[in-house]
Amino acid sequence: MTIHWCGTGLSAIPGLRRLIEAGHEVTVWNRTADKAQDAVGDLTDRIKTFDQQALDAEVQPEDVIVSMLPVDWHVPLAELALARGAHFVSSSYISPQMRALHAKAQIKGVSLVGEVGLDPGIDHLMAHALVADYRASPRCDASNALNFHSYCGGVPKHPNPFRYKFSWSPLGVLKALKSPSKSIRNYRPYEVARPWDALGHYQAPLPSPETFEVYPNRDSLPFVEEYRFDPTWRLETFVRGTLRLNGWAEAWAPVFDEIESASGARLREMSDAFWAENAYGEDEPDRVVMCVSLSASDSSGPVWHKTYVMDAWGDARGSAMARLVSVPVSLAVEAAQAGALPAGVQAAPSDPVTVAQWLGEIDRLAQHLAVVDHS
Repeated sequence: MTIHWCGTGLSAIPGLRRLIEAGHEVTVWNRTADKAQDAVGDLTDRIKTFDQQALDAEVQPEDVIVSMLPVDWHVPLAELALARGAHFVSSSYISPQMRALHAKAQIKGVSLVGEVGLDPGIDHLMAHALVADYRASPRCDASNALNFHSYCGGVPKHPNPFRYKFSWSPLGVLKALKSPSKSIRNYRPYEVARPWDALGHYQAPLPSPETFEVYPNRDSLPFVEEYRFDPTWRLETFVRGTLRLNGWAEAWAPVFDEIESASGARLREMSDAFWAENAYGEDEPDRVVMCVSLSASDSSGPVWHKTYVMDAWGDARGSAMARLVSVPVSLAVEAAQAGALPAGVQAAPSDPVTVAQWLGEIDRLAQHLAVVDHS
């Protein structure tokens, strides 16, 4: 069984190196073979220039295709995997087009796995653990009001005036800011066209508590079911969102004003300028903060409240973002190879044993990972 790892961008390397160092059969495919050579050439000579037809000719049943390529490649590579009876893994959100492959994957008996990076990915594991913990609690009651918050952000370890730095093209960040979001607030769906209109503050329960600016991201509503919330539970708040340093909204106010009307060409121009002015320097540490919290209250007040909190930063192992995106991908690859995942399209696993195992691995990647019991 061969792992065909496609893409050796900045966020791909730690997980890829982990698989090679563990002795797995890995073929590395990248659009620029020289870049892949720089990244893993000290570990392997199985490096090829990415070409879909060449990849198609090599994939065998029970192999695993990993797509760390731009999002447009995920579905074509998943379809290639299906045709060859191979598995597929990506860190990205599962698109409707990917979801549509579920029945075919079940028939073929292969796993098509997405949302196993940082966010989405590690946040899913934490959410599943919290929901299972609450469900098993004697304080679990359908009449309770539940509040769920999941926030994650990559921020500079050493803050800059722009309150943000880019570890890859800023274009994705700009496009995300132009995307509306859906969440639940005051027991009702809450839709916002511009993320900064829903800006709030969140105090992360770190060893030294720290407040961040937060805003809802994308469509949170499908994750109510994904996280196994009981349909009878009363959701006062349910939001998956983005976390930024305090002062971010003020520093980015001119950006907000412009991107509302900016076209594709202008967005690319802005992206190039941001990359030139606010990219991470060599050996400059990044930082990732994630908080996933679930609380329950009855008429007398809070009765149950726990939060997963993670803080990680770049060190001698490389960037925190790269570790936390790519190592969970490598865990999913190993699980797919071992037949430990069901057939079909799926996100990060929910079964308690796998969740605990993966979080144990992630604990070694972060400088701080804890469950805070507020009750």
